Amino acid sequence: MKFRHPLSRAISILLVLLLGAYAAQSQLQARNEIGIPDIPGYHVLKCDFHMHTVFSDGKVWPTIRAAEAWREGLDGVAITDHLEYLPYKDDIPANFNRSYEIARPSAESLGLFFFRGAEITRPMPPGHLNAIFLEDVDKLATEKWEDAIQAASAQKAFIFWNHPGWRGQQPDGIARWYDEHTMLLEKGWLHGIEVVNGDEYYPEAHRWCLEKNLTMMGNSDIHDPMAMRYDFSRGEHRPLTLVLAKERTEAAIREALFDRRTVVYWKNSLIGSPRFLTPIFQQSISIKNAEIELAPGGRVHLQIHNASQVDYELELTEKVEGFDVPQSLTLYAGKTVPFAVRSQSREVSGEQRLSVPYTVNNLKVAPDEGLSASLTFHLRFVKSD
Repeated sequence: MKFRHPLSRAISILLVLLLGAYAAQSQLQARNEIGIPDIPGYHVLKCDFHMHTVFSDGKVWPTIRAAEAWREGLDGVAITDHLEYLPYKDDIPANFNRSYEIARPSAESLGLFFFRGAEITRPMPPGHLNAIFLEDVDKLATEKWEDAIQAASAQKAFIFWNHPGWRGQQPDGIARWYDEHTMLLEKGWLHGIEVVNGDEYYPEAHRWCLEKNLTMMGNSDIHDPMAMRYDFSRGEHRPLTLVLAKERTEAAIREALFDRRTVVYWKNSLIGSPRFLTPIFQQSISIKNAEIELAPGGRVHLQIHNASQVDYELELTEKVEGFDVPQSLTLYAGKTVPFAVRSQSREVSGEQRLSVPYTVNNLKVAPDEGLSASLTFHLRFVKSD
């Protein structure tokens, strides 16, 4: 048996604390707001509900997670350390509520919404599931996974299935639905699925959310320091669950999750219902000269500004009779791009409302389906000189 002097262990823990405090302070340099607009009736809150610390298999002290989230522009987070996998238990005592208790004061001081959570870490099926809005994590530490889920449900937790296609449990990377998940769904113990986990997008999970009325989730599942995983200088970012909340409160976030009002923000894509993607797109886009004069047979350039953080990738759905318009168009984040319209006929006059139908390919309403959207202008035909 390897002997470890008590003083050595105390020094190790003290170093973790000091490094954690230093790293937390260094994180608080400036907050980078995430440029995805609110929509009528809802605040679009940026959240990550799946993160780890040294209290399970993460590499950072809990306060670091709060500092990282604040700096990256998040509104709400949950630390969800594993219940069953504790590789540092010889140095960090097993206390399932402790990471939350340590991080919450820091999160609250930064104005973040912070939720008590845990990851129920079992073989497939059912795999790994997160529970958030918990009151006492200790009650989930049970031998049978069914009892752990029931204990979470008894605390009125929001429960979602993590990384269903994780290669550690599905070697081919394909998510599969098992009888155990049907049981969870029928008992009301499954409320959402991670459509995105870290770098992985699971189209099967996306379909299940649509078919079974489950909440779409996108989370980082971060273990390392965030800056070691994402290169912020190149515009990289963690995946997020965008929560469409009626108010900026913890209760409103909870209500929105149970009501399935979420959009997943992953890389340069938004994944969700047209009910939410359409107003996000509309609130992002402004046409600087939507009322234009055009000579018959002539060409004019409009200017379209995208105030969001997403480069919208548009593809023309069908030709517009009587006009030439761009077949494809990228509306770059934070920039204004030209949009050329040419009249094909020299025999037109008067005024016309022109609606150009596009598919926004990186706003995903289904695994292989982009959002239908239109760019609309008001034309007045004038005689050419």
